[in-house]
Amino acid sequence: MSTSTGPQLSWIGLGNMGRGMVRNLVEKGNLSKPLILYNRTTTHAKDLSSQFGSGKTSVVSSIEEAVKSSDIIFTCVSDDKAMEDTIDTALKGDVKGKLFVDCSTIHPDTTDKLAQTIKSAGAEFVACPVFGAPAMAESGQLVCVLAGHPEQVERVKPYTTGVMGRAIIDFSSQPHGTATRMKVIGNTFILNMVETLSEGHTLAEKSGLGTENLHRFIETMFPGPYTAYSNRLRQGDYYKREEPLFAVDLARKDARHAMSLAETHGVRLRDVEVADKHLEVVQKHMGSKGDITGIYGAVRKESGLEFEN
Repeated sequence: MSTSTGPQLSWIGLGNMGRGMVRNLVEKGNLSKPLILYNRTTTHAKDLSSQFGSGKTSVVSSIEEAVKSSDIIFTCVSDDKAMEDTIDTALKGDVKGKLFVDCSTIHPDTTDKLAQTIKSAGAEFVACPVFGAPAMAESGQLVCVLAGHPEQVERVKPYTTGVMGRAIIDFSSQPHGTATRMKVIGNTFILNMVETLSEGHTLAEKSGLGTENLHRFIETMFPGPYTAYSNRLRQGDYYKREEPLFAVDLARKDARHAMSLAETHGVRLRDVEVADKHLEVVQKHMGSKGDITGIYGAVRKESGLEFEN
């Protein structure tokens, strides 16, 4: 193993996105020391660690262990409470000079509050939410949104483009919440895209146009995410998956954050409100297995068709 004196990194939270990001960090991040892994379910961390060569990662059983030995701590957890609990635990020890980098999707107010809390403890913070599905995390094609002090953002950049992501949106010197504000608003585009596709495919089926004909229009006019999501709808991926790519519970959390942000600033997100109502149907129909693309099933059901196509 290298004797380089590069920074010691740790990663807290190994959900769908986190696993892919860790894989690229280990394989392409030029780390001089084993990446420390922590997950609430330790077996998940051990299973992931076993996929890498000897000396590439190490697994710890507590947040305190992960933070104590690290210079840079990446976090990627499910929601605001999980992130607040993680930081509360992390700050019980001496964190002076350490850098926390959060890749979670949380409310901008939570991000700004955490930044102040971390700074008060003598540590540094960079917000780094990411855009992209788990498959993009696996292939290193995420877009990383960075906000914080320019010097600290520069410490994070070597692990973004060409490692975990394909590009960055740089908000150096802007409030930390700028990054999660971008993430929350950006996610409404994804939510609205799925809603639009779901309504379009349902109307195409009921009107006699046919979903195949509509898909030909979509892939010609809107290549990329629209075409990928259109395929997931018409092929039934929205209800056949054992594990969701964008879980309905997380999608609704993001929708609530967007609507809360909008209400604060006197804006009405009617498209998001409609999509969230359909996500509620998905929750009831599929439970924790529900995916954001289940909106298609909800629109179908609302239109007199079966949830499953």
